[in-house]
Amino acid sequence: MADTNYNELLEQKAEALQDKTMLLFEDESVSYRQMDQRANQVARGLRKLGAGKGVGVASMMFNTPETLYAHFATQKLGAYTVPVNTELKGDHLSYILDHCDARVLIIDQELLSVYEKVRDRVPKIEHVVVNMRDASPVFKLRPYLTAFQDWLYAEPADQPRERPENGDLAMLLYTSGTTGRAKGVVYRYGGIGLNNLGLMAKLFYKPDDVLYTCLPLFHANALYVTLPVTMWAEATMALGRRFSASRFWEEIRAYGATTFNALGAMIPILMKQPEREDDADNPVRIILSAACPASLWEAFEKRFGVKIYEFYGAVDGGGNAVFNLGNCPVGSIGQLPRDKGMVVDENMNEVPPNTPGELVFKVEEGKSSVEYYKNEDATKEKVRDGFLHTGDLVYYDENDYLYFVDRKSDNMRRRGENISSFEVERVVESHPSVLEATAYAIPSDVGEDDVMVAVVLRPGENIDAPALYEHCREEMPRYMVPRYIRFMKDLPKTETHRVKKPVLQSEGVTSDTWDEEKERGRR
Repeated sequence: MADTNYNELLEQKAEALQDKTMLLFEDESVSYRQMDQRANQVARGLRKLGAGKGVGVASMMFNTPETLYAHFATQKLGAYTVPVNTELKGDHLSYILDHCDARVLIIDQELLSVYEKVRDRVPKIEHVVVNMRDASPVFKLRPYLTAFQDWLYAEPADQPRERPENGDLAMLLYTSGTTGRAKGVVYRYGGIGLNNLGLMAKLFYKPDDVLYTCLPLFHANALYVTLPVTMWAEATMALGRRFSASRFWEEIRAYGATTFNALGAMIPILMKQPEREDDADNPVRIILSAACPASLWEAFEKRFGVKIYEFYGAVDGGGNAVFNLGNCPVGSIGQLPRDKGMVVDENMNEVPPNTPGELVFKVEEGKSSVEYYKNEDATKEKVRDGFLHTGDLVYYDENDYLYFVDRKSDNMRRRGENISSFEVERVVESHPSVLEATAYAIPSDVGEDDVMVAVVLRPGENIDAPALYEHCREEMPRYMVPRYIRFMKDLPKTETHRVKKPVLQSEGVTSDTWDEEKERGRR
């Protein structure tokens, strides 16, 4: 049975739900019927530019309703959509726009100057459509540009006749590229995986739920999880422009949000905000979290009056996921599916309990559950010998409960011991003066690695490097204690709150870095 695609799901729900609110954005409300109609209007505009089956439409847009209109419109035509990270510029941007083979680019006016700097390097882009929602009052439309807003409300809102065929390219979601060139993960019509999300919607959500997301719509969590789950649940999606710790709960209350997804450092950062008497006075009932620190799990639930469910998955994970729905210990990502996966060493031997290894999932013979666009070598490396390699280090206990350790690429080795950057970060962030931290390897002059941490302090807090070093020395094994400590105003991050560790590693030991060995030499 073919998998439902985005457009089919929207049309079904628009017909059934009509004027029920599908989207809340600031002071706007968009019904299911309006979402479908506006997507039809945009689809008609795209078709005039030649978009249709096999044509790529890239979108470089912030979180606004127009981003969703553009996404659904592309799917209505059987074209493929390419959400582009709004932080990209220069070579990183031109690489993706060229690599994806898109012929149309829809872009926010605020980002137009970034595109124009690489325009000569991306000749495959034939048409540029500008979203004028937040355009500067002095901006004038140039001859080669089309205004997105000219399509809205101006055309009949009936359905386009074009329909995709199963197997056609539907979407490219590019990885963040923190360890190399970004790779485009392929999704095809008839096999996008939305039906599985329907099961998730029935498990977690109800029609009166409001699913809030401030994560970017170019990322899988918002576009591939929150959006279709909202539709399957016949619920409402509340869209924030971006994550702001100081405004987070204010937005939650304003939208009446009953649930949200949390990634990466979101929970630690929210916990570091000043406590308020009304912290638990919010409408949220459940949170779907990825990588919630075990040390904060129960404290977060108690402070904000919520229930945390932990999940594990990835944009290039082939649809494999693991959940802790309160049926596993705090800190576990879920139970190891013995019929679907294993934890293995470098030689594909299964490791014993409490031993870190790579999590791999079984793949049906003759089928590849992950495909990278125009990158056969990466596809073969990802799926080989009948297993999908996640690139994540985990361990399982005697009851098969899984615990995340680190990305393989972030793991460090010092004095013959493997070190999880994840564990180093958790200890550093446990200090009350620290807002967030990231740990990474610096080459040692005696071989292997030295450990370095970059640290952002909480507003108004002050702690020096020797004091933070002593905190680490008291809370972690000697081989794990950072040699280098660097205080920063902000950490370089992707839009999905993943720290760009290669940027920090390339900067190395900077002039403002504290070195424990040099400090020891002075004493």
